[in-house]
Amino acid sequence: MQNITRLFDFPYYQLEKYNLEKSLVTKTDGKWVATSTKEYLEKANTISRALLRLGVKPNEKIALISSENRTEWNIMDIGILQLGAQNVPIYPTISEDDYAYVLNHSEATYCFVSCADVYEKIKKIRHEVPNLKEVYSFNQLEDCKNWSEVLELGKDTTNQNEVDALKEAVKSTDLATLIYTSGTTGKPKGVMLSHENIVSNALGSFKRIPIELGKSRALSFLPLCHVYERMLIYLYQYCGSTIYYAPIDQISEYAQETKPHVMTAVPRLLEKVYDKIIAKGTSLTGIKKKLFFWSVDIGLHYEPYGKNGWWYEQKLALARKLIFSKWKAALGGELSVMASGSAALQPRLARIFNAAEFGVMEGYGLTETSPVVSVNDMRNGGFRIGTVGKPIDRTEVKIESDGEICIKGPQVMLGYFKDDAKTKEVIINGYFHTGDIGEIDADGFLKITDRKKEMFKTSGGKYVAPQLLENRFKQSRFIDQIMVIGEGEKMPAAFIQPDFEFIKNWAKIHNVTITSNEDLVKNEKVIARIQEEVDDANTNFAKWETVKQFRLTPDAWSVENGHLTPTLKLRRKIVKEKYVELYNDIYGH
Repeated sequence: MQNITRLFDFPYYQLEKYNLEKSLVTKTDGKWVATSTKEYLEKANTISRALLRLGVKPNEKIALISSENRTEWNIMDIGILQLGAQNVPIYPTISEDDYAYVLNHSEATYCFVSCADVYEKIKKIRHEVPNLKEVYSFNQLEDCKNWSEVLELGKDTTNQNEVDALKEAVKSTDLATLIYTSGTTGKPKGVMLSHENIVSNALGSFKRIPIELGKSRALSFLPLCHVYERMLIYLYQYCGSTIYYAPIDQISEYAQETKPHVMTAVPRLLEKVYDKIIAKGTSLTGIKKKLFFWSVDIGLHYEPYGKNGWWYEQKLALARKLIFSKWKAALGGELSVMASGSAALQPRLARIFNAAEFGVMEGYGLTETSPVVSVNDMRNGGFRIGTVGKPIDRTEVKIESDGEICIKGPQVMLGYFKDDAKTKEVIINGYFHTGDIGEIDADGFLKITDRKKEMFKTSGGKYVAPQLLENRFKQSRFIDQIMVIGEGEKMPAAFIQPDFEFIKNWAKIHNVTITSNEDLVKNEKVIARIQEEVDDANTNFAKWETVKQFRLTPDAWSVENGHLTPTLKLRRKIVKEKYVELYNDIYGH
């Protein structure tokens, strides 16, 4: 069996060991279209041959921009990498200015897009990108060349020996990809990840994912341009898992069709799933409603490994049978593990979803660490709620005197592309400085307490950790999103995006007339009701860190509107700028 040292070794390993009939499966025009391992590699080699004919050389950058996960992405990925060229995946939702910046900064020579929406953005900035020779689309578009032309160009196999020679020459330490982080401030930074960075991460993370080799099904919907989902795609290939792709807004129906055993999640998604489940429970009546909320209460007290004792386990078994089994069925019924990353998960969600046997295991990582640093694992006592698990193999975690988490290991990036100064700021004596604050408990579990950059001091000199506050406030069904503010000010305050749907239903029941979102955020009864929620959440915190005032925002916070990064984290600087009038109103500026 061949040794895996480079990213394109994964599908070859899969061919040798599992040779799947269904390696990658994408729904096209309402039908599932499966690509076998053999066809996957044949097409990847066709792409490699075509790229050579287009003049692509080792170390050249090829951009991939797809608005959804699909088989073509993987074929392109392997086709690019085995030439010693680099795949530059770009978030489809970033601004046109950022498209131009990334394409210019990376010096991409070719660009492959998924559809008309992405192509429209490219057309607008193409004149600003002199390096870009051609754009191809996966979907059939009237005014754009189709990727089928590239496949046609690669049909002739006479230069396959050239592909093989270039593939052979790729070393594990070579650059594999540039991933531009959706920075919450400033221009995106190009994170340089080598083959070894991501390979070591996939093999290290593999030991924490309990799935049956050669027989499992994975559902993939988080963006492939993000290193988290991409690393797991290689890991799934290594496990011989069939990968089904789904749009992020249709997870439930796709899960019911494919019955996955494994998928990834981000906390924002789990929050939304939980809120939907609770909303359904609220609409029940009588004994059904009582049973539902009795089960939820059991779930919210869940501790792993039977720590709550025999009587609790009996009640949990009953709750699972009567209520939680229905939750599980909504995602296909066979899910055994969900890896959660990208932001802090509320402990109550870890409890309820594990009580319901979704197997939510929280992990921690960054783009710069390819990404996984640590992750929980239900097996062998490796799971502790409120932590991000123990570090994976060959990973050293050091906590600095100010609480900052520093990482040393094979997953630490090569550096930032064309930016030695920034690289030297974060990699010191081989340790990557994460900018996160945390601690390691006596048993070796890592706990994240906040972002170093996000913590702030009030004018009274007291430190406030906004994420801790925000996670507590978001437990309220009235609050969809919240951002705690107050750096250099006399007190903490918050912008709150209400849960419009929930509040409109609440308003009907309480005879409160609301005609629009603008009307809702000014309604005195709504504000008074949310004040109750704020007061309740504040009881969990010291007096100096409690939210003293808040303002409601009338628009939904989204990636498209710039409030959130593509992985659904708050862009704090931008949110503050958007609501500068509300900010000034709070602090009397």
